[in-house]
Amino acid sequence: MPEGSTRSLPDDAGSSTRSGNVSRLRIAISMGDPNGIGPEVLLSCLADAELNNRVEMIPVGSSDVLRTYAAMLQKGGSEGSYPFDLSGVRIEPVEASASFHVVPGKADPLAGKLSMESVARAIPLCHTGAADAMVTCPISKEVIARAGYDFPGHTEFIAERTGGGEVLMMMVSGALRVGLVTSHLPLSRVAEAITEKAVAKTLRLMTSALKKDFGIVRPRIAILGLNPHAGDGGVLGSEEMGIIIPAISSCGDIARWSGPLAADGFFGSGAWKNVDGVVAMYHDQGLAPFKALSFGKGVNVSAGLPIVRTSPDHGTGFDIAGVGKADSSSLKAAILLAADIAERRLASAHT
Repeated sequence: MPEGSTRSLPDDAGSSTRSGNVSRLRIAISMGDPNGIGPEVLLSCLADAELNNRVEMIPVGSSDVLRTYAAMLQKGGSEGSYPFDLSGVRIEPVEASASFHVVPGKADPLAGKLSMESVARAIPLCHTGAADAMVTCPISKEVIARAGYDFPGHTEFIAERTGGGEVLMMMVSGALRVGLVTSHLPLSRVAEAITEKAVAKTLRLMTSALKKDFGIVRPRIAILGLNPHAGDGGVLGSEEMGIIIPAISSCGDIARWSGPLAADGFFGSGAWKNVDGVVAMYHDQGLAPFKALSFGKGVNVSAGLPIVRTSPDHGTGFDIAGVGKADSSSLKAAILLAADIAERRLASAHT
């Protein structure tokens, strides 16, 4: 889309129903922390011709914030593709308090409040059918905590707002799909959180997601060990033999299992290419290799929710906010994957 052009959402974008002959899915996109890169990568996606052909994007957040960034990027001579004229873009409004002012890079509790209010507004759009899926731009966990939110991140907040069911954080980039038994937990508390129940729950959630959301009938899932060398037969730890193996056995043959496996050798040898999903025991065990292999193209999928939710694999980017350097590739991938999953769920519901 050329600079200065506009894109309009359809007149019925706020409707609570979707006509069966509507070809494009509706994706609600919360703008993220308004002092981070969320607004500008969202603006970039709004101008993306491929995305506009595939989906109808519904920005959720402050129209003033988006217009501020549009003007800022235009004035700065940004080389990115942005819809600087937003007059034709229908925005699901969540307006900032009068005392809030955009300051790119500033960790501001008022910004954290606005970012979470945007997420909260996007959820009922999915519940009512006004949107088929939601995508969330990055927030700052530190900033939302300072704003009074007692959640470690998006996933937990959305899970509570949608019924509090079991949710799996899964990172996806093409055929690489990594699920976590523990996610936002201090490393000192990981070992005590690795229980047979927790591992089995993760295996079942991942199996269900691979079948329902990715269309894999009998998935191949690799399970990583907790300890170096997957415990080395009990020499380097007993969790593999006492917890992980019994958890795998308790799940039966719902998937084709391999493991527990040594994480370094598994990723280093490229064995991840031979499976449909990987279950890691803790955050950095799974996400460090994931981001090394796919940084800028990864997507966070919240498996197990009654609604479809994805997000980009990067953070708020406070250090580059507002200067036109932010890469929208991961947000674009998140929007496309949300559309794919929503389309599969809709098709399944009508069979």
